[in-house]
Amino acid sequence: MRIFFIVLFACALQACTTAGPYVTNISSDGNYGLTVEKCTVHMNAFMGTVSTGDCTSQIIKLRSN
Repeated sequence: MRIFFIVLFACALQACTTAGPYVTNISSDGNYGLTVEKCTVHMNAFMGTVSTGDCTSQIIKLRSN
C-alpha cells in the first residue's frame, strides 16, 4: 500500500509543468529603446488547462542620447 501512494505522488508531480519565459510583446519605448514583455506558461495535465503567469517587463536601450 505504501508503494501505491509513492507512485501516486510521483505521478501527481509530473502532471504540472512550467515552460521557461517566452516573449509576448516587443514595442518601442519612444526613447531609442525597446520594451520586452515576457511571461511563463503553466500546463496542468489533470485539468487540461494552460495558463500564463509571472509576467515581467524589461527595457533595452539601443543607443544613448
